[in-house]
Amino acid sequence: MTRRIFIVAAESSGDVLGADLVGALRARSPDVALAGVGGPALESRGLKSAFDIKSLAILGLIDGVKAYPRVVRLADKAADAAVAFAPDTVVLIDSWGFTLRVAQRLRKRLPGLKLVKYIGPQVWASRPGRAKTLARTVDHLICIHDFELPFYTPFNLPCTVCGHPALGRYVQGDGGAFRARHGLGDAPLLLVLPGSRGSELRRTAPRLFAAAGRLCADIPSLKVVVVAARSIATGARAMASAQSYPVLVVDEAGEKEDAFAAGTAALAVSGTVTTEVGLQGTPVVVGYRLGWITWALARLFLYKSPFMTLMNVAAAREIAPEFIQTRCTAEILARAAAPLLRDPAARSAQVDAQDRALKAMGRGGRPAADIAAEAVLAIR
Repeated sequence: MTRRIFIVAAESSGDVLGADLVGALRARSPDVALAGVGGPALESRGLKSAFDIKSLAILGLIDGVKAYPRVVRLADKAADAAVAFAPDTVVLIDSWGFTLRVAQRLRKRLPGLKLVKYIGPQVWASRPGRAKTLARTVDHLICIHDFELPFYTPFNLPCTVCGHPALGRYVQGDGGAFRARHGLGDAPLLLVLPGSRGSELRRTAPRLFAAAGRLCADIPSLKVVVVAARSIATGARAMASAQSYPVLVVDEAGEKEDAFAAGTAALAVSGTVTTEVGLQGTPVVVGYRLGWITWALARLFLYKSPFMTLMNVAAAREIAPEFIQTRCTAEILARAAAPLLRDPAARSAQVDAQDRALKAMGRGGRPAADIAAEAVLAIR
């Protein structure tokens, strides 16, 4: 009997995860029937979404409250699309708030349906009570880290550890080809990576661009390259064009790995991109800003980990400098990045530390999508 699997991915990162999973599922079960809700990556695999997921790129308490009616409406639409497909299994990728609401609706409407969460909430960093909520809602969790498992053991939620997805999709970029393609020569090259959410572009990216401006003033030969995610490409190009220094903007599709490999150093919004840059052998400085109410609640009550960057979490120390909220200023970011651009020894030391952290995260192991696909197909 043909397996029928429905995939729900609500943001660009989840869309890419879903596309990787689709490829791995078809490799193992060519007759599997697939449908889902997602973005262009899933659509490229033949899964046309019932709606555009761009409006679900939400971060922060206030943004979440404002978007709540839209989230509820789209959760209903996602559940409707899943029910119409009549799946055996639904895979809910990333996006805690949205996918939880979809799961709750499906649990009521199709009680026997198998629900799989692919990449769980960061219970190790904040709100460990979400582990209990997830265990009540889904049948299986596919998570990134071994150290997540003890949070779910008390609630008897079966878990599979897949490792970090960015490690499995790693392809070595050609930095020399990128430089030649864009006429950059051997000049020092600073990557500015403004994230994939509108809130990141509004709150954090201006500090990254301002830091790049300071560095350009101090290092006249410096070249600045922005790698723009599809979800914020228009805004990133507008922000780049407003700077007083030249900025080359390239799309992540087809250019990302080569650009990351070409970089001398990077200024990045915290997220998966920091791991991707590290994999290409480029040292990264990380910044992040939340809305003030969200930040206050996170620091007082929610966020427990001392680090946001996964390479730092894996190393249990700050190897990639990270500057959050009040410390995320142009002056501080520029001061941290300057040695990486000027001093080959400083750059080499951070790259070596990043490499050790990436090894601890599972670099060189099986791709996460392969492990996830086997777990999904094993669930009956």
